[in-house]
Amino acid sequence: MKKMLLLCMVGALVLFVGCKKTNASSTNVIGLSVSTQNNPFFVTLVEGAQKEAAAQNCELIVVDAGDDVVKQTSDIEDLVSRKIKVLIVNPVDSSAIAPAVADTKKAGIPVIAVDRAVIGESVSCQIASDNVAGAKMAGEFLLSLVGEKADIAELQGVPGASATIDRGQGFHEAVDGKASVVASLTANFNRVEGMSVTENILQGNSNIKGIFAHNDEMALGAVEAAASAGRNIVIIGFDATDDALAAVQEGRMAATVAQQPAEMGKVSVQTAVKLINGESVPESLPVIVSLIKK
Repeated sequence: MKKMLLLCMVGALVLFVGCKKTNASSTNVIGLSVSTQNNPFFVTLVEGAQKEAAAQNCELIVVDAGDDVVKQTSDIEDLVSRKIKVLIVNPVDSSAIAPAVADTKKAGIPVIAVDRAVIGESVSCQIASDNVAGAKMAGEFLLSLVGEKADIAELQGVPGASATIDRGQGFHEAVDGKASVVASLTANFNRVEGMSVTENILQGNSNIKGIFAHNDEMALGAVEAAASAGRNIVIIGFDATDDALAAVQEGRMAATVAQQPAEMGKVSVQTAVKLINGESVPESLPVIVSLIKK
């Protein structure tokens, strides 16, 4: 009789634990669609989200769009079919992703945008750095180093991304009418493209004194191009990645704008959990930026 009672108690305990585990995963599944993980900034953002998801006892499904908006749309459709409770999206293209966000909301799934905004469709919360203010700081610092009326260039990020739009806006607010922006070309937030585009810019412009890149990967590519050409160019990036901070310390880059990608990832998951629990969240959660120089 005692043996039978013990077996019943063990069975009940196993059943309780199993239900608890199943319930946790079924109610706390969060999808994270990231634009790319071929960039240290977004790798850190994802790591911050994963760490917080583990702390919150949530299941986080991460999908990498590879900077392809068509793939990102397909990824999001797949996440919706997997019954996620909240979608966190870091758009490849802020406008082109709007229909996928609208469909997600129609399925009853709230959406959080992280680092980049969604243009043309509302989201439950936007978590991002003040890209306009950061780029304006970078532009003002560049002017202080190269002097007004100097020839300067701009390396733009992925066309259509809100970070590209906002950083371009902030930069031009700082420099337009004070310096001559002789080239403003996209290098898609990519280091290799940043190098090749800068090589072409330098070949066509012998008087360029400074370059602002919309992210550190492009800035580091510009550093390589300038070094290969034997040119002394003031280069400023954006993101404060480890490689960029080392380049600033060594004097190869003049500065970078520091964001907090791990914090963005963390806050996005915390916000998702609040939405799952039926709590209200603010429409916008700005993350402070700062200029890092040697």
